[in-house]
Amino acid sequence: MDNRSFTNRIIILDTETTGLNPQEGHRVIEIGCVEMIKRRITGRHFHVYINPDRLIDEGAIAVHGISNEFLEDKPRFEQILEDFLDFIKNAELVIHNAPFDVGFINNELALINSTLGKVEDYSKVFDSLIYARKKHPGQRNSLDALCKRYGVDNSQRDLHGALLDAEILAEVFLLMTGGQSSLLDEINLEEKQIYNDTAKYTLNNRPALKIITSNEIERLAHQQTLLNIQKSGVQCLWPNAKSTAQ
Repeated sequence: MDNRSFTNRIIILDTETTGLNPQEGHRVIEIGCVEMIKRRITGRHFHVYINPDRLIDEGAIAVHGISNEFLEDKPRFEQILEDFLDFIKNAELVIHNAPFDVGFINNELALINSTLGKVEDYSKVFDSLIYARKKHPGQRNSLDALCKRYGVDNSQRDLHGALLDAEILAEVFLLMTGGQSSLLDEINLEEKQIYNDTAKYTLNNRPALKIITSNEIERLAHQQTLLNIQKSGVQCLWPNAKSTAQ
């Protein structure tokens, strides 16, 4: 298992946006979060679409397929802010290319109220892209590439979607950082002690193994087999076959 120490509660997070740069006025339009506790997906998630009060770039629509018309009746960021912060608070956020998503969310917080601080004030942030680049240097480490590398099914990912991408990243994250925990992690400490004591007793108290030696007929048969192997042209790992066995 990976030796990095994660908190018990991990949130896999992804966003979709109106464009590439919040400094150019682009906004968050979708947030998808998947909850994981002790490296197990709980089934709880946070998912919202958000009205950005601006048009979406055509290039962005081609990526995620979210239209301006679809977002017209969706809540503004300030309306979902409290629920969002409650969901991520005191967790560790796992984000693929974290500076992008965190930069956008921090911009939204600043637009609402500069005293709200930043995402990093509420949660730790773990960038799975940086981790993947260290683990697989010189290789492609996009989410699609990691899915292929770890055998994660992303066949439904024709378009990007925050919740779908978060769900896929959750699977990739578990595999990339060591997969599922040992089944013994489910046993409490008292049961673990019983298990260990039983194992030690079994090893220390079992009877001596009975040694059965071969007889002369068996040894001659073995030597003949070695000779047959040598005659077939295959190099024999036991070359000391005696001629008396011919």
